[in-house]
Amino acid sequence: MHILITGGTGFIGQALVPALLHDGHRLTILTRQSLASTETITYVRSLDEVKAPADAVINLAGASLAGRRWNSRYKKEIVDSRLQTTRALGDFFKDHESAPAIWLNASAVGYYGPRDAEPVDEQGAAGEGFSAELCRDWEAAAREAAGETTRLCILRLGVVLDRNDGAYPQIAAPFRMGVANWIGDGHQYLSWVHRSDVVAAMRHLLEDADLAGVFNVTAPDPVTSRELCDAMKKVHRTWLTVPMPAPLMRLLVGEVADELLITGQRVVPVRLSDSGFDFRYATIDAALTAIEGR
Repeated sequence: MHILITGGTGFIGQALVPALLHDGHRLTILTRQSLASTETITYVRSLDEVKAPADAVINLAGASLAGRRWNSRYKKEIVDSRLQTTRALGDFFKDHESAPAIWLNASAVGYYGPRDAEPVDEQGAAGEGFSAELCRDWEAAAREAAGETTRLCILRLGVVLDRNDGAYPQIAAPFRMGVANWIGDGHQYLSWVHRSDVVAAMRHLLEDADLAGVFNVTAPDPVTSRELCDAMKKVHRTWLTVPMPAPLMRLLVGEVADELLITGQRVVPVRLSDSGFDFRYATIDAALTAIEGR
């Protein structure tokens, strides 16, 4: 297939692109970077540069939620980077009177808002707060852009873990200095997923023409902040355990603390599992062992 990708040079895209090339696909990657095209990858900085019709779209574009402290300007960038790109893709296909057969669109478990310990599947209602509203609006934009003839899969991603980028280096930093910690009371759930399983899930959804709709892309074993701490201590030698109080987190990172760190969701990938997908890293212990090369 010819696949048009946004966000293809980001954290997930860096792992996804080699896998898609291995599968024999031709890729066009929309990026703000100036990169030289190859026989199998065409890099474009504008949709106007896309020459051939795309059979599939993978929309991963968006400014990082944890990239910096939130203020009104950065929150606008977070929103615009997702909604404007998605709407531009929809306009592109309408202008060319063509439609991709399959559209994978990223979203996040933040859609569900802060939750207690009850497991949340894809039937869970949208929550409240900036992250929930962002995901709700992004998913709505994707549905409008994809139209009625395209098979749309919305991926509500958990916190994606891998060694050198994403959230993991920040999580691991104190442990690498010998200090174990959890955040707040430690009872909030983290719905996580290894980056390799995100890539595998995308390939699975691309290949199975019967799959459409919303999919939680999270490992089947979400953990509390305290449980994550215990798992991290198995792969790092620590000398002290010093929990990070919620007020201090709010002081350090502001609104991000309440949206992403002090609260959480116990999200489970019911539809993905029911479709026959097998997670390579189903438990946090397996994921951390692989990440740390133990």
